[in-house]
Amino acid sequence: MLKKKLLRPLLLLMASSLTAVFIGAGSSYGSELEDANFVPEFEYDGSWPQLPLPNNWAIGLIGGIFVDERDHVWVYHKPELVASWAQAELNGTGICCIPAPPVLEFDAAGVIVNSWGGPGEGYDWPTAEHGIYVDYNGNIWLSGSQTRMGEEGEPEDGMVLKFSPEGEFLLQIGAQGPSKGNNDATQLSGAAGVAVDPEANEVYVADGYGNRRIIVFDADSGEFKRMWGAYGKPPKDDQRPAYDPASATPPEQFNLVHCVRLSNDGLVYVCDRRNNRVQVFEKDGLFVAEYIYDKETLSSGSVGNVSFWPDEEQSIMAINDPGNFRARFVQRENGEVLGYFGHFGTYGGEFDRNHQIEFDSKGNLYVSEDFRVQKFNVTNGTIGK
Repeated sequence: MLKKKLLRPLLLLMASSLTAVFIGAGSSYGSELEDANFVPEFEYDGSWPQLPLPNNWAIGLIGGIFVDERDHVWVYHKPELVASWAQAELNGTGICCIPAPPVLEFDAAGVIVNSWGGPGEGYDWPTAEHGIYVDYNGNIWLSGSQTRMGEEGEPEDGMVLKFSPEGEFLLQIGAQGPSKGNNDATQLSGAAGVAVDPEANEVYVADGYGNRRIIVFDADSGEFKRMWGAYGKPPKDDQRPAYDPASATPPEQFNLVHCVRLSNDGLVYVCDRRNNRVQVFEKDGLFVAEYIYDKETLSSGSVGNVSFWPDEEQSIMAINDPGNFRARFVQRENGEVLGYFGHFGTYGGEFDRNHQIEFDSKGNLYVSEDFRVQKFNVTNGTIGK
C-alpha cells in the first residue's frame, strides 16, 4: 500500500525509456496483487454499447466519461458537435440521426437508461462540455473547458455544476465569464474535471484550461476552502511559457490541469497534461511526488487522465496518453511503468484521439474518443470481492 510517510520526499521519475512487461493470460488475482509487475490485458468488446442508440440519437464530441459504483458509464458530450455528416436530418438533406442529450447513462450491458442536460433556469450551461464525475451520493458534477483561448465570441466557462442523477439542478460554483485570476476564489476558468472527497464532503476542481490550479470547495454550499498550483505553491498569472522537452528543470507552473483524482489512502493525483506529468499531493496541497512520462511528447501531451485499478489498494494506475494513442499502466506506489495498451487507428479496438480511460469494478477498461466510447474486457483474472 502506498504510504504517505514514504512519499513525502520529492520523487522524480523519468519514465520515457521504460519498456512494457506483460503477464500471460490466465493468471488470477484477488483484492491484493501477488505479482508487483502484474499488467492487465484486454480484448475489444464490440457489443458495447448496444446499438443502435434509441431515438435515432448520435453522440458528438465527448468531453468526459465516468464509471460509477454500479458500473454504469456516464458520458458527457457536446451535441452541437455531432459529426457534420450526421447532421443530415437537421439540415433536411437526408435521413440520419439527431444529437443525443448531453448527459447519457449507460448500464453495464451498454443500454442507455437515463439522459438529460442542456441549458435551463438557475444555472449557466457550459459552452464546451468537458468533465463529469459521480460523487458518493450519486450526484453528477459537470464542468466546461471553454476559455479565452477558445473561439472568439463564445461564452467562457467559469463554473462547475452539480445535479441529481435525474438532472435536477443543485449547485453552481462560479459563473459564465472570463477568469478573474489564479488567486480569485469565486470564479473558475475552463475547469477540466472534478473529484469529490466523501470524508470531508469537499469538491476538488482541476481548474486548468484557463487557470492553472487545483481549487477546493465545500460540496454542498460551494464555500471556498483552499487552492494550490504546481508543487503546492501559489499559482501565478504570468504568461504560460512554451513547453521545452529539452529543459533539465521541470516547469514551475501547471500547463493545462486536465484531471484530479483522490485515492483511497487520501492522496490527490493531478494530471498536468501539456507538461507530461502527474503530480501527487496530500489533501492540504502538500507536494508529495512527481512522475514524468515521455517528456518529448508535444501538443496533446502524455498524461490525459488517471484511473485506479479496482483492488483494495488501487495498486495500478492507468494513465491515458493522448499524444501517443495508448494507455500506460504504472505502479501507483512509485509511478514506475509496467506496460502499455493500445495503438493508433480508426477501427474498433484501436485508439483515435483517446481523451479519457476508466476502469470499472471488474477491471474492464472504457476509452472515450471524439464520437465514441469503446469497452475492453480484462482477460487475465477477476477482481476478488
